[in-house]
Amino acid sequence: MLRVLSLVLVFGLTIYALLDCARADESQIKNLPKWGWLLIIILLGPQAVAIGPIAYLVAGRNKPKRNKNPKRRILPPDDDPDFLRKL
Repeated sequence: MLRVLSLVLVFGLTIYALLDCARADESQIKNLPKWGWLLIIILLGPQAVAIGPIAYLVAGRNKPKRNKNPKRRILPPDDDPDFLRKL
């Protein structure tokens, strides 16, 4: 049972890393080109105890930047609580 669980985890991690890399923009991937990471994930995925996917997740992808000052969207007067208070 433990062997089956470990195989499912390794394949799941490989598929997740493969999809994440394939869907990512070229500017979001660092240290290697996108095709290089895809090749590493495929070749070193399930055969080598998920070394490729773990390497991509640790060293290959950038963390998303959080915007501390999000843009305030413009509300129409009907939905703007400040405007409605002034009426």
